[in-house]
Amino acid sequence: MSKIKYITLIIVTTFVMGVAFPVGKVGLDYSTPFFLMGLRFALAGGILAFIVRKKPQPANLKMWGKAGLIGLLQSAGVMGCAYYSMHWISSGESSIITCTNPLLVIVLGTFLTGAKYRGRQWLGVALGFIGVVVTFGLQLNFQAGMLIGFLGAIFFAASTLLIKQWGAGFDMTVLAAYQMLAGGIALLLLGAVTEHPHFTFTPMSVVVLLWLIIMGSIVQFCLWFYLLRSGDPAKTSAFLFLVPVFGLLSSWLLLGEKVAWYVGLGGAFICVGIFLVNWEGKARSGGRLVRAQ
Repeated sequence: MSKIKYITLIIVTTFVMGVAFPVGKVGLDYSTPFFLMGLRFALAGGILAFIVRKKPQPANLKMWGKAGLIGLLQSAGVMGCAYYSMHWISSGESSIITCTNPLLVIVLGTFLTGAKYRGRQWLGVALGFIGVVVTFGLQLNFQAGMLIGFLGAIFFAASTLLIKQWGAGFDMTVLAAYQMLAGGIALLLLGAVTEHPHFTFTPMSVVVLLWLIIMGSIVQFCLWFYLLRSGDPAKTSAFLFLVPVFGLLSSWLLLGEKVAWYVGLGGAFICVGIFLVNWEGKARSGGRLVRAQ
């Protein structure tokens, strides 16, 4: 993949991810969190599964299980936690916490897969995390919303590593379809047990749901899975630090959530962190240096 194509797809994907937070929060005015996310992913997964029905399907029960597990982590775990956290924190804050994923990818990748990254890559991730903290206004209060959002970030990192490890065995659009379907069904069941699920039909609620299904799910996940399979997961995940920037800006535009001066400073840290993680793109594996794909 050319650098121009890679960067373009990364910008589009992270922009769509960021905007999904305030759009989803608007949707919470018309539905409960788990039920809204369940509708989003079940419908998106069903639509995409129909579209890709003629592509190679999972060959055996084990592959179906892998797709289901990724769905439980990626769609149900990540987005369920992110949107449930908005009971306590803003959509911009939720996007910031969820997208600490790049740091966790390198930490989990180091301990679980034996991957070893250069010092400057660790420095880049650290600077990116500092940027997140600065963007948050240096006020990370350990409340329920933040802890739930951070749990979502852990799910995000785990699913990222699994997609990289297992993705080669799937057509990525097929994997995107079935993981969304699995996650959506899990969220609908969770909503039935823990909520009084409802969805109020209005022109606005329908527009929000359609945007979440088409752009926020089908387009977003197809692009994201393609990028993960095409490159190093830590390198690609580093760009997720852009999601909070887009999330905060779109939250300001759509919801009127305040954006302070330190957001710009935090954004500068984030950009430097992304540059350091991706510069040369080398990782140390198996005792020798290899260039990240």
